[in-house]
Amino acid sequence: MGSAHDRTAAELAARLAAENADSEIIDVLQLFPLRLGSALRCGYRWMILHAPWLYDVIYQVFFIGKRTVGTSPLTALAVPRLRRLVAARSPDEVVSTFHLAAQLTGRLRERGGLPCPSTVLITEFAAHRLWLHRGNDRFLSPNPGNVEEIRARTRRSALQCAPVVRPEFARIVADPKEAAGSVGADPGDRLVLVSGGSWGVGDVIATARILAGSGRYTPLVLCGNNAELSRRLRAAGLGPGLGWRDDVPELMAAAHALVDNGSGLTCHEAFAAGLPVVIHRPIPGHGRAGALAMARAGVSLHTGTASALLEALDLLADERSRKRQADAAFALFSSMPAQAGLISARKGGHSAPR
Repeated sequence: MGSAHDRTAAELAARLAAENADSEIIDVLQLFPLRLGSALRCGYRWMILHAPWLYDVIYQVFFIGKRTVGTSPLTALAVPRLRRLVAARSPDEVVSTFHLAAQLTGRLRERGGLPCPSTVLITEFAAHRLWLHRGNDRFLSPNPGNVEEIRARTRRSALQCAPVVRPEFARIVADPKEAAGSVGADPGDRLVLVSGGSWGVGDVIATARILAGSGRYTPLVLCGNNAELSRRLRAAGLGPGLGWRDDVPELMAAAHALVDNGSGLTCHEAFAAGLPVVIHRPIPGHGRAGALAMARAGVSLHTGTASALLEALDLLADERSRKRQADAAFALFSSMPAQAGLISARKGGHSAPR
């Protein structure tokens, strides 16, 4: 829906190409007729930006509710196009990096329309029910704490894999003063990256105000493609909102911490960069579930009030606490790389709905 699933698919395809495997990335939303996929994306974006309470209701009822079915009825509409794609390409394996794709491949595999193995690469730290269609052959998860649960719920193979992030984020060294100058901050400022994902969701302005008001931290808000958020930040005197940038790895290497309100790819990138993560007032649904799962795993901190946020950031000023937090998160990358769990890396063919 946002960019995280796309970027994960792109990085996985690049890794497979490095191992001489052919790959093709397919946007699962484009498999739906009558532009229904685009309507789903627009509706979800409107909800998450303007009515997050409604998304929370949907998440509670349809994503994790006890009566939730394993497959969305919508997937039936996309089955014919996926079946034709598979017939035309004869892939050695299909990989899903989005839960709707996982339902679609699981349904098709279960009914004999997908002759090759189907793997689900879970991109979230908390795997809700819609990720776990039993028709798929195996599941890869970055969270070591839910692998056994996935096996029990699906009765399929489940393995832990390292989070899939671009290699540029692997612990690099950057000059905080140079990074501050590149974004118009004072060289002596203690920079804190604030992220609301590629859509700039959640009340990140309130978070920026807390940081700026403390006198100890300078917020740098990653606005993604949300130009309105950037405008509001400037109007509030909270500095320039940063849109898409090529130097995020360098900013992460120079920052004091990342404050996020989700639990997705930006957090995983920070883990790779050795940047401690604080998830503050996470967005409803998968954001809150992921924040709790990450906190339980000890790879991030989770706060809900202004005072708790500042206390967490102050705690990270202690080098031992900072190193303990960063090392726990970076240890996730000692697990098997995702591409190593795919048979097509050895056989040379891939089709990857996301």
